[in-house]
Amino acid sequence: MKTIIILLSITFTFASVSNAQNFFTKNGMISFFSKSPLENITGVNNQAVSVLNTATGDIKFSVIVKGFQFKKALMQEHFNENYMESAKYPKATFNGNVTNIGSINFTKDGEYKVSVTGDMMIHGVTKKVTAPAVITVKAGRLLAASAFTVLLSDYTIRIPKVVENNIAKTIDIKVDCNYEPK
Repeated sequence: MKTIIILLSITFTFASVSNAQNFFTKNGMISFFSKSPLENITGVNNQAVSVLNTATGDIKFSVIVKGFQFKKALMQEHFNENYMESAKYPKATFNGNVTNIGSINFTKDGEYKVSVTGDMMIHGVTKKVTAPAVITVKAGRLLAASAFTVLLSDYTIRIPKVVENNIAKTIDIKVDCNYEPK
């Protein structure tokens, strides 16, 4: 139900833009990786909702934090209860812009390197983020991919001393979305 509300909110935000081409996904993939000497941790969420406006470059993401899946159930439980506090902070968002949207020819298949800048909200904290991305135009669809890092301390995510060597302080984030015209 929360996903539907977020989806409608994002869709209505872009509905007011005239003569714009919107591309949409409700199954974008966002993953993170924490490398440490004792154990590597990977979480994957395939339910990210995103809208990209090709006229303005506006891009929005929303993901339900409890949607991240892990190899071990205990990791998922600790992630939601101890670190992300997902009952208190149920979603993470990104509201930004493809800063060089004009460099993309949306009528021609190809790969286009872009930069994305915006506000990312995780754990109730909003920070400005700039990341490289690649937008691929293929047969009228768009594929978007990005990889960047975040510091847990930037988002007030605290790691207990007892497990601080098990979790990296810098987390690698990957985003892969397959957009369809809306």
